[in-house]
Amino acid sequence: MSISRRGFLSSAIAASVATGLTSPDLTAQDKAKENPANPFGAGKRPIIISANNGVNYLDDAFAFLKNGGDTLDAALRVVKGPEDDPNDDSVGLGGLPNEEGVVELDACCMHGPTRRAGSVGGVRNIKNVSLVSKAVMEHTGHVMLVGEGAERFAVAVGFPRENLLTERSRKIWLLWKENNSTDDWWGPGISDPRWKPPALPGSPQAELWNERIQSLEARAADLGIEPEFREAAIRRVLSPPSGTIHCSALNDKGEISGCTTTSGLAFKLPGRCGDSPIVGAGCYTDQDVGSAGATGSGEENIKVAGAHTIIENMRRGMSPLEAGIDALHRIVRNYNNDMSKLQFIDMTYYILRKDGAYAGVSLWQGYSEKPHKIAVHDGTRRSEATVFLFKGPSHEFPPFPVPVPEELKKDSVYVK
Repeated sequence: MSISRRGFLSSAIAASVATGLTSPDLTAQDKAKENPANPFGAGKRPIIISANNGVNYLDDAFAFLKNGGDTLDAALRVVKGPEDDPNDDSVGLGGLPNEEGVVELDACCMHGPTRRAGSVGGVRNIKNVSLVSKAVMEHTGHVMLVGEGAERFAVAVGFPRENLLTERSRKIWLLWKENNSTDDWWGPGISDPRWKPPALPGSPQAELWNERIQSLEARAADLGIEPEFREAAIRRVLSPPSGTIHCSALNDKGEISGCTTTSGLAFKLPGRCGDSPIVGAGCYTDQDVGSAGATGSGEENIKVAGAHTIIENMRRGMSPLEAGIDALHRIVRNYNNDMSKLQFIDMTYYILRKDGAYAGVSLWQGYSEKPHKIAVHDGTRRSEATVFLFKGPSHEFPPFPVPVPEELKKDSVYVK
């Protein structure tokens, strides 16, 4: 297999220049233009929403919820699926490790009916940290435990220690370790005025990236990474992902809960926590209003307290869509609409109001190969495209930047 830099960039450029990514279901965009306040239709109860990596686990959770199961337990049934899946390297078992090759997990949950919360951060050797966050809520007088203390607590309440680093994730880490500097996250960060974007195609440094990709391809083969996964592995090395899963569940009585779990930013500094374990950032539930959660650039979401901001927006009368779009605009505002930086940031919000109305919104339309989606089950299980702020794919830090055409430097649905 031959992977060229042009091959990596071609789909991204095509998506940026085109009117949008090809998708079998972009109905949310069309509906948003017709009815910006509620493009996803009238609310129904019971209902579960989640990040799209939870879609295959919705049927069981919805049946549990419909038969009287607790809303938080229903949401945990969804996120536990990816946590247990060794091939989902964004959470739990098989999650991509920190720069030292150690998997560190974060999670938080909020139980609307009792207005309680639990959270854990930087946990090693424990697979289902979403359940550990619930245990913190139920068995301690605290809200958040981190690091070694969180691990010891998990073991004390019955969670087994296990090796979370799968062979596939280990090989990806080795590929990163042999080709990346351990100074990658020491700064300056993207919000720093001194930060400069990587070289654009056609610059003298572009050829260096081409050589680097070819070197990574050869080394991936030496490490035994299967041919069909090498391109994805190289993408993870060059653009460390920050995959996560959020889920919110609402029953027919109007009780609501939410949870978020993650392995965090790949190859991060040991001890880094993103937004997922932060109550009010990666997850927030208010029994009087609704529930919201996030996936994407954790540092950016922390700075706008995204989930809490969305709930407060809905409390003041905004629809789920309007509330999420406003939170995205706050991220954009933090960068003064600087597209040279915003193209390296992405954020998706999953929003569920107490009456069953919901929305999925994202900063960018999706990745170069697929749009962002929200998974929904209200009696029918489905995935729906998010309403996005900027057309085209997101470009996560570090490379590959592509020039953003002037006509795309504007909101695709909302312009402020």
